[in-house]
Amino acid sequence: MADLDAIFKAYDIRGTYPDQIDSEACHAIGAAFARFALDEGGDVPEILVARDMRPSGVELAAAFRDGVRSQGVDVVDLGLASTDLVYFASGSRNAPGAMFTASHNPAQYNGIKFCLAGARPVGLDSGLAVIRDLAAGALAAKTLAGTGLDAVASPGSESSDDMLGAFADHVRSFVDVSKFRPLKIVADTANGMGGLVVPAVFESLPFDLEIMYGELDGTFPNHPADPIQPENQRDLRARVLEVGADLGFAFDGDADRVFVVDERGEGLSGSVTTALVAAGVLAKEPGATVLHNLICSKVVPEVVRERGGVPIRTKVGHSYIKADMARTGAAFGGEHSAHYYFRDNYRADSGLIAAVHVLEQLCATDQPLSVLRAPFDRYADSGEINTQVSDPAKVIDEVAAVYAQNHPEGVQDRLDGLTVDLGDWWFNLRPSNTEPLLRLNLEARTRDECDAHTSELLHLITKG
Repeated sequence: MADLDAIFKAYDIRGTYPDQIDSEACHAIGAAFARFALDEGGDVPEILVARDMRPSGVELAAAFRDGVRSQGVDVVDLGLASTDLVYFASGSRNAPGAMFTASHNPAQYNGIKFCLAGARPVGLDSGLAVIRDLAAGALAAKTLAGTGLDAVASPGSESSDDMLGAFADHVRSFVDVSKFRPLKIVADTANGMGGLVVPAVFESLPFDLEIMYGELDGTFPNHPADPIQPENQRDLRARVLEVGADLGFAFDGDADRVFVVDERGEGLSGSVTTALVAAGVLAKEPGATVLHNLICSKVVPEVVRERGGVPIRTKVGHSYIKADMARTGAAFGGEHSAHYYFRDNYRADSGLIAAVHVLEQLCATDQPLSVLRAPFDRYADSGEINTQVSDPAKVIDEVAAVYAQNHPEGVQDRLDGLTVDLGDWWFNLRPSNTEPLLRLNLEARTRDECDAHTSELLHLITKG
């Protein structure tokens, strides 16, 4: 029997197939999600279900759909889709959705991302724990009966719908496509769902688009679909230089994240892209609120203020950003991990919407991207460094005490882990949600300063 505690994470479900996640578990999870959605939203006319290109998704999604139908709820099978397409479908149809994907994880993984009607997020503290407990009860009893998931006399129906064209129109609606000019673009979709959605968005635009690794193949024969790792952008960077492209895009496995590469083959961090998109959003909506998570570069709030906007700092994670967007009415939000959220996208994230925003700004100037990005490249960062420790909370407290004593000028907060801001440099130390790891992110004014402070922190962390 699947160990649901092992696969239910902070924001989604993720595990290896078939030992951690299998069809039996997915049937119970489907029933549990339908019951949770009914309890949360009352009338639930349908639940939308889609999957990425992983071979196991066919079996797992089918079992999940059967579980949903057992609760008398209709299912709409969206087939192969990107995660941001599912968010769009959930928002536009005002229906809950489930996306079968393990995003950037290796081929043996699969998982599920959930949302309620209107693309509202479902995290561990906003429904996932309820779904887990309901499903666990059914799995332990080996039946839905008597577990709060009793099958109804009339199961829900199942139909299918293709929303790719409507999604492509939606993405293009965020920019003025009449201002686009011919550009050479290379997109590395890493055999992921970008191979389906990227061509659909770009087919009517005046760009010369080349897709690398566009075949949908969940075994990832070319390289992992995890573009936050520099080595997985190597092929894209080389191709951009080889063909003289104006820029490149690297998408992850479910295509909800995008990293940008300039014409010199040099990548933009998620923070720099966030600042660049924020500048474009504020040009259209002066005074808008822009969210950024607390591991984003200081350049993001600086640019937002310089352009007349209101920056708000948030915890890391999509459920926090989406909740803060709903609370503040923010027009845009960005994470250093290359998730970009848009109020008019039902507060959900989309790599493709971010990509067309970047293109809109590039087309508005005759400068190359390397020049356009320059004002946003202000600092050096460590990247996220993970260190295994036996007691993350204890180490965080020890680091906080050392910096309080040795650097009394530093400003500390515990919004998400420990953040210490010392003016010319800052760091954040956060525990992993699932492993005995501490995640360090550090930023300074120069590369030498960044490296020196990073070494200092790592010594302190490992000593603790």
